Amino acid sequence: MAVRLFPLRNVPDDEADDVRELLTDHQIEFYETFGGNWGVSMPAIWLRDNSQLQDAKALIAEYQTERTQQQRAIYKQLKNEGKHRTFWDMLQEEPLKIIAYISIVFAILYFSTKPFLSLGE
Repeated sequence: MAVRLFPLRNVPDDEADDVRELLTDHQIEFYETFGGNWGVSMPAIWLRDNSQLQDAKALIAEYQTERTQQQRAIYKQLKNEGKHRTFWDMLQEEPLKIIAYISIVFAILYFSTKPFLSLGE
């Protein structure tokens, strides 16, 4: 029976490619499902054989530990060089989007607290 090994929703393409390569290099049989046209299906990597599950999970856990360390090192290097992406960079790149998000947050806060603030009146 097939078992889901690695969900692919919101996973960067390079990470998904690395996981596919890792499984292929270790002769672990898998197949992949996609999110579908509307993104409602489960994009994931599935194992065909349950007997390989523990080995595959161990490989992916080791890979993710290495990737975490690597990505943190890259971020630290970018931060030290002053090249990391900040809020102000995002505001300059997409000002309307950021302003819309902030407006939505304030609207939600207003409508959530207004009934409680008007109780004392």
